[in-house]
Amino acid sequence: MRILQADGGMLREGIRSIQDDLGVSPEFPADVEEAAAAAAASPRLPELDRTEIPFVTLDPEGALDLDQALHIERDGDGYVVHYAIADVAAFVSPGDPVDVEANRRGETLYGADSKVPLHPTVLSEDAASLLADQERPALLWTIKVDSTGEGTDVDVVRARVRSRAQLDYASVQKQLDAGSADPMFDLLREVGELRIKREASRGGVSLPLPEQEIDIDGDRWALQFRTMLPVEAWNAQISLLTGMAAASLMVYARVGLLRTLPPPDPGDVQRLHRTAHALGIVWPAEQLYPDFIRSLDPAKPSHAAMVIACTRLLRGSGYVGFDGEVPAQPEHSALASEYAHVTAPLRRLADRYASEVCVALCTGDEVPDWVHDKLHDLPATMQASSQKASSYERAVLDLVEAAVLRPHVGQSFPGVVVAVDEKERTRGDVVIQEPAVEAHVTSSSPLPLGTDVEVRLTEADPQSRTVRFEL
Repeated sequence: MRILQADGGMLREGIRSIQDDLGVSPEFPADVEEAAAAAAASPRLPELDRTEIPFVTLDPEGALDLDQALHIERDGDGYVVHYAIADVAAFVSPGDPVDVEANRRGETLYGADSKVPLHPTVLSEDAASLLADQERPALLWTIKVDSTGEGTDVDVVRARVRSRAQLDYASVQKQLDAGSADPMFDLLREVGELRIKREASRGGVSLPLPEQEIDIDGDRWALQFRTMLPVEAWNAQISLLTGMAAASLMVYARVGLLRTLPPPDPGDVQRLHRTAHALGIVWPAEQLYPDFIRSLDPAKPSHAAMVIACTRLLRGSGYVGFDGEVPAQPEHSALASEYAHVTAPLRRLADRYASEVCVALCTGDEVPDWVHDKLHDLPATMQASSQKASSYERAVLDLVEAAVLRPHVGQSFPGVVVAVDEKERTRGDVVIQEPAVEAHVTSSSPLPLGTDVEVRLTEADPQSRTVRFEL
């Protein structure tokens, strides 16, 4: 197997160029840094002390912007989930320099080791982060879950918490596999698997797409595809559980901020049926598309192409703010449920506002004016920041792909054709496993969708961030 790498120093220069092109910067104006430092030194700590709950954080190795801390316990034949979320509003005041800058940025941008944070790191990676052995202000969600995995009761209050340990996915998964993990993670597995079953019964959709990842070892950068570990999926279900609980609170009270996705267009579903037929994959007419997607195995070339084609159904997500009337289309169709973003306020602006609504509803207080004032502007702010985040991540991946492949122009690589242009069947996309690359491919004849192929690398230009293959 060829291990292809590129020089990190050159790539970091390329990433700075991408940041300039997009008008973003990891640095903050001096007044924002000063305000953040002052806030870090004097947070507004709540009176309620829940530091006795043995929370832990579970994140990628090396992460410092820790939004969530978790604890689960049994409750009869069900469970109680305690989920502590970093309380950004304990540090940031409406209209202060940090708040204004956060509203301009919208969310943290991620690209290799070059992050463009939403908040200055003195807050996001220190004072507001739920780091181990530190007392922190938090929004404490308490959610009761029954024996089927259904949430039955929810409450959220401001409280002081203390995480006992900062854990990473790979280490916890290894302990689970060896039978040596803390018993709380056995409960996480139980709740996570119950929630996954409920998702399937609701008609929710989760695409089994491997994640393209940049592996950095000093100044040598490489690419790989990484499949989500089971513990990551279970942990994600806790975040989804909390987001659904938040949405139910806001929909009941007719005020809030939802994350939505319209139902799939019937024409797109029919197009996918034709794609499945062309790939030789049986899709019975009576089988709903969420069940069909769950039947796919992306390790098979034809199924990998089908999974890529199914991403068409997950386009068009957004936010909707409301006050007085529930939106006409309040659901996130991929989850088959109403849903809100509330679990990542260090990294995403919308979560701070939606969380404030939920806290007010649970305590019987009025929703703050500063939240009301932004409810109808936030969807546009988040739409713009989401597009910028996607552009940043894709541009960094394109840069690394081109740099890794540049010395190998003219060589051939095994791959799978995963997409074909509907109007021009000689153009499409190919996935190469080593290095982990998805790029454009052309051919003199129609491309064979979902087929193993041998393609020749014809262009790899880090300057234009372009990679092209020929069949």
